[in-house]
Amino acid sequence: MAKKTIPFLLFLLPLLLTPLISTPATAVGGKVGGRRVVKNVKSNKEVQDLGRYCFQEYNRQQKINGSVSAAKLLVFSEVVEAETQVVSGIKYYLKISAATRRGGRAKIFDAVVVVKPWMHSKELLNFTPSPSPQNTK
Repeated sequence: MAKKTIPFLLFLLPLLLTPLISTPATAVGGKVGGRRVVKNVKSNKEVQDLGRYCFQEYNRQQKINGSVSAAKLLVFSEVVEAETQVVSGIKYYLKISAATRRGGRAKIFDAVVVVKPWMHSKELLNFTPSPSPQNTK
């Protein structure tokens, strides 16, 4: 009887272990490579620092291109929403509140930045006014 049970258990073992092996990827926030919402954005120092970096980089690029006067450069207020996605690094999708230096009304901007901690690098991929309803009021 023991000889028949061993092959059956060897067949059954992989079937029992498969859900355990695949669970961690889905348990940490959905499918692998999918976006994850960052909680407590306003108190998350790393996310707020990335928001500041996005504005500094945007303003720097505007000065280089000569496309914006100093009065129209943006002043960072805060990151209001954030999502992350694991790529070849961590891609952050940020919604950031800001206004022009001349005391303009705050608007929401969408920024995408990739951070590669092992290379000590950050790269601003996109920075645009958000089509969010907050900008149309």
